[in-house]
Amino acid sequence: MSDRIYLSSPDVGEIEEEYILTAIRSGWIAPLGPDVNAFEEELAERVSVKHAVALSSGTAALHLGLLGLGVGPGAVVVTSTMTFAATANAIVYSGAEPFFVDCELDSGNMDPTLLRAALESLAANGENVAAIVPVDLFGKTVNYTEILAIAEEFGIPVLADAAESLGATHRGKAAGSFGHASAVSFNGNKIMTTSGGGMLLTDDEQLASHTRYLASQARQPVDHYEHTEIGYNYRLSNLLAALGRAQLTRLDSMIDRRRALRRRYREFFSEVDGVEVFGGSDDGEDNFWLTSITVDPTIARWTPADLSGALRSSDIESRPLWKPMHAQPIFRSARSHLSGNADYLFGTGLTLPSGSSLSESDQARLFRALTEFVKDAR
Repeated sequence: MSDRIYLSSPDVGEIEEEYILTAIRSGWIAPLGPDVNAFEEELAERVSVKHAVALSSGTAALHLGLLGLGVGPGAVVVTSTMTFAATANAIVYSGAEPFFVDCELDSGNMDPTLLRAALESLAANGENVAAIVPVDLFGKTVNYTEILAIAEEFGIPVLADAAESLGATHRGKAAGSFGHASAVSFNGNKIMTTSGGGMLLTDDEQLASHTRYLASQARQPVDHYEHTEIGYNYRLSNLLAALGRAQLTRLDSMIDRRRALRRRYREFFSEVDGVEVFGGSDDGEDNFWLTSITVDPTIARWTPADLSGALRSSDIESRPLWKPMHAQPIFRSARSHLSGNADYLFGTGLTLPSGSSLSESDQARLFRALTEFVKDAR
């Protein structure tokens, strides 16, 4: 049996090994340490923000970012319905109520027009909207130009969920630098990884300081252990930060490999009726984290599930687009402002292997399986 081809396997090698061995030999094994400090400085410089706080996950960054913005029980947080559950879960952790907004059809990102309509409705009801959390989907940023303008008009802070978009830009400005703060993720399948981890990025010194304090169990600055509020064990270890530093040196080259794979998918599916590469025609500012397609079964004469099954038989992973949060059993009672676009994309979309670690032989096997499927379907 050949090795399985995954959607986005970690891309690590000799540089990562070197950084981790150096960290181990330094003796800094426990959480925090010089690699954590350096990783924060290096990523803050990369994204052009003043402060960065390394944390145990992107979810932790969202959670503490919300708390730092004063989000709590009785508040509403407006967010994207087309996202992974971590976004909504972090809102619930804070005690607030998530309110889901549908997406644009071409990008899957939050629709600014629907955001405005949702905020107008909530304002008319006199509700406390404490934050907006737009989500950058699959490596393409939301339309921050419009969303930030709407947020400013309503006087609501923005916490950007940039877990999927590190390395992307919007109008030349780096993902992770938008809003009052941004959360990024270094999960094992992300564009760059620390195995598990995340970071809060912000220009707000007070928010960064408070996040660092809460992430370390909210310990007071005294010799004994004293706590005046609830804290969290959300620190990133020095070893994982070393891995992140190594990955950051290779981020651009990893994006380049994913870009080349996206281009290859575009060329392949341009000859397949009823299929489009998801995300619109402009890839210019993406980080190419995941490449997905949308399928019109009436034209293609096959469904995303058909292709997924064929790939599975060749031990190649694929996955539908995110199941919208408003359709998740745990959030079905949550309020939302919908257009039907997220449901449509979930029903017609399929995500394909996209990792920068895919070898030439892996890619050959992948496209051979795609070619055979399309030929048989015809």
